Amino acid sequence: MYGLINKAISGLVIQNFGTAAWQEICQAANLDTHEFVSMEQYPDSITYDLVGAASKVLDLPPEVILETFGRYWVEFVGQQNYGKLMDAAGGNLGDFLENLDEMHARIMLSYPKLIPPSFKLSNRTSQSMSLHYSSTRAGLEPLVVGLLRGLADRFEIRIDVQQEPDRDEHGAAVFNITIL
Repeated sequence: MYGLINKAISGLVIQNFGTAAWQEICQAANLDTHEFVSMEQYPDSITYDLVGAASKVLDLPPEVILETFGRYWVEFVGQQNYGKLMDAAGGNLGDFLENLDEMHARIMLSYPKLIPPSFKLSNRTSQSMSLHYSSTRAGLEPLVVGLLRGLADRFEIRIDVQQEPDRDEHGAAVFNITIL
């Protein structure tokens, strides 16, 4: 994953728990550095190790860490140089989700080694939709829930998100979203 992800994890931890907690997490993850370069690629294992270490140090389940990070990520990248790109992706949650794969394709111009997840919408109505999520990275479904909640904040709506227990016929995780 690119360093931008790990920088955002750092930002989330420092903002909510302080610099000492971030340093303790880095030590628990056996990292030599506490800082990351946004445009540099790092092994996925570093990010997974950071989540595992944060879970232990902060005494929170990894799923809570991932969901909280997902919500934070939407705000974080919106404040970076990606706010305008996010604005162009859609003026409401459904349109934005429909355009996520296209947005990732544009981001790949800056991050050529990016391996983004894939998102597809189905069963879309004015008040509900199903999001199909596929990734080469395992265990990040709670992150998607957080991303959806962060996008709801961005669009100033309230949503309910429920993950289906089974994957779809293509192996994608399915999230049913209801706009409240």
